[in-house]
Amino acid sequence: MKNKRRVLIFSYNTFILVIGILMVQSIPVGGIVDQKMELVTETSNGLHGYLGYKTPRRPDGFGAGIGFYTAVWPLLEQPLEGFQIGLPGNWITPDNPNNKDIPCCPEGTIARTWEERGPTWSSVFQTQEGGLGFWRGNRYHYGFPKFSMNGVPDCYNSEIASPGWPFFYRAEALPDDQLGIAQLSNRILVPPDGITFDGNLEGRFLGYSHMALPLTEEKPGPPPTGNQSWTLFLNAENFKGPVAFYIPEMWSRLSKIYPAIEGMGLDTREGIMAGGGAMEINTVPAFELKDKNGDLYIKIPQLQFPLNENGVSILVQDVTYYSKAALFNHILEWKKNGKAYSGKFDEAHTWKPSLEPRPFSLDQGASLNHGGEKLKGIEDVFQIVITDSNAFGLEWKENSVSQVGRFPQYFKKVGDQRVAVNPETVPKELRDKEFPAAGSEKYYINWRNVNEVVEGNFIINKSLPYTSPTTGAWANPGPATQTFTVLLKDGSKVTYRWYKFIDQPCFQSLGWTKEAKESLQKFVEQIHRSWTIDQEYMAPPSTGSLVAIDPVLIVSPPPGMEYGYVPIVVRQESNLITSR
Repeated sequence: MKNKRRVLIFSYNTFILVIGILMVQSIPVGGIVDQKMELVTETSNGLHGYLGYKTPRRPDGFGAGIGFYTAVWPLLEQPLEGFQIGLPGNWITPDNPNNKDIPCCPEGTIARTWEERGPTWSSVFQTQEGGLGFWRGNRYHYGFPKFSMNGVPDCYNSEIASPGWPFFYRAEALPDDQLGIAQLSNRILVPPDGITFDGNLEGRFLGYSHMALPLTEEKPGPPPTGNQSWTLFLNAENFKGPVAFYIPEMWSRLSKIYPAIEGMGLDTREGIMAGGGAMEINTVPAFELKDKNGDLYIKIPQLQFPLNENGVSILVQDVTYYSKAALFNHILEWKKNGKAYSGKFDEAHTWKPSLEPRPFSLDQGASLNHGGEKLKGIEDVFQIVITDSNAFGLEWKENSVSQVGRFPQYFKKVGDQRVAVNPETVPKELRDKEFPAAGSEKYYINWRNVNEVVEGNFIINKSLPYTSPTTGAWANPGPATQTFTVLLKDGSKVTYRWYKFIDQPCFQSLGWTKEAKESLQKFVEQIHRSWTIDQEYMAPPSTGSLVAIDPVLIVSPPPGMEYGYVPIVVRQESNLITSR
């Protein structure tokens, strides 16, 4: 351990190995800071845990849609290297309440190796997650959260986060037969690095819902496939309506090699949201210093939260579950008789659960999220509350360790706990340490890098652009236009082309009949005519204002392609001159 600095003269391959070690260990970065041998080390496990709420199980029949409004705000004063926290989001899984013993994950999947999730592995079988967050895998940072879809169809062997790419662990687009998200909107771009926002973000809200829609027909197989196209709807200041949907075959294709789970996926089953929602604190850098007396002090980045007029940080509100009568059945009727439906979610067929605070569980020093030491003193800084309007948030207290609306930044190890302390009691050497800014890291190591199931390179050069192929599903039948470009708030350049809806890459490996393709194409053209981006779908938020999506992401079809064509991102790259 004494010669860790010398690792920098080793070969490139050794450098990659050391980067992997950094995920689970701390290494000295400050060296000897004075003659008393006070050593500052940097770790990647400065904070881990959840801040969340719980709900009772939904009533039967209310699993055809789930949505809410979540706050959008700059959690950090500036974006930092190696930082990942998801803002409060969803975790939708297929509801199979009668399955007590069938393993949903077959041998040969990553999740099947997580024995603690057995005997059914239902909680890690299939999920719709993603949402708002700050992720280590992001290539382009601008200080504010991004929004990303993310679907897990196969027990975490893969993730699908956009119409072309996974959740940040590939620069190249997914192989044709692994695509699974179809672009539905003809008015918004979906970049692989996430949707960016604009304007005042201090606690404004983004509404989003995942709604099961019968856009496609049931198929006998093999494998048998249901007719639920789980569709993302957004409600922002400058965009309202459907964005994209998970193709039902994305959920059923695992059953082709594992028939035991036929009919158990999200293409068929109702959804359930894991008993509530949470802000997932995943990877937070930290500095640690042991003084001459042997006392250990810890510094983490300053986390800041929005405050309303009552001094409360409202993080989630208007949690709503939907039955099929809220939208699904209206779409069936539209397809049957040809009379368009407005798209507005029918509030008469909703269930709004009573939220309850979930006791927070936060720790430091965990190795791959295990073995951490609990934090103490947090309860003197804030408490998790449910407001009179049934919103989940944080209520702040006057305290001696941090300002109102700010999470404690400094801790001291006392026994087997880490106690929040006043900055003035912390050695100056530690207070003066600055965390590396985001963009300075050259590599992102996805957590799959340690798995022994799925092959692939999960050490990602972050300077590489997101690219799509010029062959296969991207080229045949291919786009209908040349390229267009826009410059995002995060300093990236997005390149896109317009495709006829049914010609977009995700549909080309499904083996659909010509009649099935033409039927969906015609119905999407009707949706484009009837569902505009300025009408109401979700009910508006009960409190607060809506956030604005980065306006360059809102696009208009070229002349002659107003209906039935969609913009597909084909590349995203840095538009900034850097030293990398």
